[in-house]
Amino acid sequence: MEPEAGNEFEVEGVLNPAVARGPDGELYIFPRLVAKHNYSRIGIAKVKFNQDGDPVGVERLGIVLEPETDYEKRPNGFGGCEDPRITYVSCIDYYIMTYTAYGPKGPRIAMARSKDLFNWERMGLVCFSAYKDVDFNGIDNKDASFFPTDLPSPHHHMSLAMLNRPLFPGTRPEEIVENDDFHKEDHHKESIWISYFNLKKGKETVLENAKFTSHHCLAHPEYPWENLKIGGGAPPILTKHGWLLVYHGVKKHEDCTKHQPAFYYSAGVMILSELHPQKVIYRSPEPVLIPNLPDEKIGIVGNVVFPTGTDRRDDIGQPNRIDVYYGMADNKIGVAKMLIPESLPNFSTSKSSDSKSSGVK
Repeated sequence: MEPEAGNEFEVEGVLNPAVARGPDGELYIFPRLVAKHNYSRIGIAKVKFNQDGDPVGVERLGIVLEPETDYEKRPNGFGGCEDPRITYVSCIDYYIMTYTAYGPKGPRIAMARSKDLFNWERMGLVCFSAYKDVDFNGIDNKDASFFPTDLPSPHHHMSLAMLNRPLFPGTRPEEIVENDDFHKEDHHKESIWISYFNLKKGKETVLENAKFTSHHCLAHPEYPWENLKIGGGAPPILTKHGWLLVYHGVKKHEDCTKHQPAFYYSAGVMILSELHPQKVIYRSPEPVLIPNLPDEKIGIVGNVVFPTGTDRRDDIGQPNRIDVYYGMADNKIGVAKMLIPESLPNFSTSKSSDSKSSGVK
């Protein structure tokens, strides 16, 4: 998918989409549509497939969310509903969309829910309990997504588990580069966290103003290809090995300087324990997708592949095939095919930066 000529909603790119199978079995894609001045809406389109079952294009169907609330608008008239992820959460019987609301306080995580993918009800900003001395509600946060079923929290309460990426002050890649690559270890650079919301009433649970607690840092930047930051990508999906998380990692471009920072955004994979998602079973020491094609190297922001949606191909009898939808250089949308291996490569939770194979093709 690429910006449509003459479409004022897309003049600065279509990118970073959510994807979800609807009740009708069709695959729908929810791109971030960027208008002039980085004003972002979330659209909806139906994915079109060829006779071999490969995605080849989209049919645009309109807009599902645009900045309307105070937390989505900025005083200068700008604002944004950005970078959605969608999960059908079976324990509450709703599709849940998490997206970045770019409002007056900066980027924050917002939620909306739907029964059919076409009609969305806003649930407001996600609320957090404090973590040690850090007020999670007072810092920027992005890249949130839900697991599709209830899971036990660290306190053994059945809960909704949400991945997120709090942006601690001083930990952005631009800030690390400007500060001679120094960062405070206790801030973990930019990492993937997991937080929980207790499902006290099951399907009757009210999500408005839901407060997420029991925050845990799931993974830090570890390997050279992701040494500046990592963040959640597509929502977790269950495979025969555990929860598959396709995530993004960032390293410096060879032309990066303090005054002109430049980076590579690549994608890697983690496998998390099915019953205890805080446990990482496997993590790719090398990226599985790197900016390689012209549309991934050149765009609004060059050298970016940014995964935000996955589709397990049960529809064509290939459950080990995962189609990964991703932003290309913050301008277009691409899709790549991933095959899940029969067995996972040997993996140690200790750093092994000299590893050369991810084991996923």
